Amino acid sequence: MTTDKLIISPSPHIHSGDSVEKNMYGVLIALVPAWMVSLVFFGLGALIVTAVSIASCVLFEYLIQRFLIKGRITVGDGSALITGTLLAFNLPSSLPVWIILIGALAAIGIGKMSFGGLGNNIFNPALVGRVFLLISFPVQMTNWPEPGLFPLHYTDAVSGATTLAMLKGHFGEWPSYAAMLSGKMGGSLGEVSAIALLIGGVYMLWKKIITWHIPVSILLTVAVFTGVMYGIDSTQYANPFVHLLSGGLLLGAIFMATDYVTSPMTPKGMMIFGAGIGIITVAIRLFGAYPEGMSFAILIMNAFTPLINRYVKPKRFGEVINNG
Repeated sequence: MTTDKLIISPSPHIHSGDSVEKNMYGVLIALVPAWMVSLVFFGLGALIVTAVSIASCVLFEYLIQRFLIKGRITVGDGSALITGTLLAFNLPSSLPVWIILIGALAAIGIGKMSFGGLGNNIFNPALVGRVFLLISFPVQMTNWPEPGLFPLHYTDAVSGATTLAMLKGHFGEWPSYAAMLSGKMGGSLGEVSAIALLIGGVYMLWKKIITWHIPVSILLTVAVFTGVMYGIDSTQYANPFVHLLSGGLLLGAIFMATDYVTSPMTPKGMMIFGAGIGIITVAIRLFGAYPEGMSFAILIMNAFTPLINRYVKPKRFGEVINNG
């Protein structure tokens, strides 16, 4: 007779080869194509901004954990590297070093560690840093260097307008679709190449680091909303392809809105979350004061994530449904 007894233990009961470190470094690999494009078109500026942002984010996280929280040091898990990279991707390639340092401190200190570190933050840390800088230093944060081939200039780069700024101000002609796909246009250093960002997105889908629900719901919502407005008045509003390929839409939809901690857990919740981001983004772009609304939209919907998780959740196994 067997003496084995039923063993009851807390979840998780299903294990896989995934880990925080594996997924974090997988995201970093997916970001490489966009970073390579930024080096081609923004050269020295892209290198300096990225290096300073990553180094400062890692340093600030270490110092806060070591001397303020006095807990376990977790800078090796890759999350600070991703925060630094994504913060850099949301900055102009001519931004002075001292402003980058302030942004990194806001991202790590306010956006991440003030909530208790990885897994506890409510808002995407990189976007907290970006929006903090945009509000604090609007002139420097909207100084967009003209792209070239491996330029060696940094803070003295020639400035130009982004595609969305042209649309908002109704001046100039926006770049060709080829330029939007390749990345030869003004903007934050990591948002300019649609092809590079899509390659990174396909890689993460292939590795199952993210699912399709949030990116597709964002892009579909933006396409429908802008398509309706374009149909109403094509002289006033740009067509959906311009909106999809310009600004930080693809960067945000693929790499920032899909953050595990700050996005809903269920597929249905993810699609509601993505649709909300799409609606807010287009509303700000078309009717707001800023030409770009992706960062604000993601942060706003981050705040709704707990509510979405609460009211959009799967039925419990064995739950009795009363049909009256």
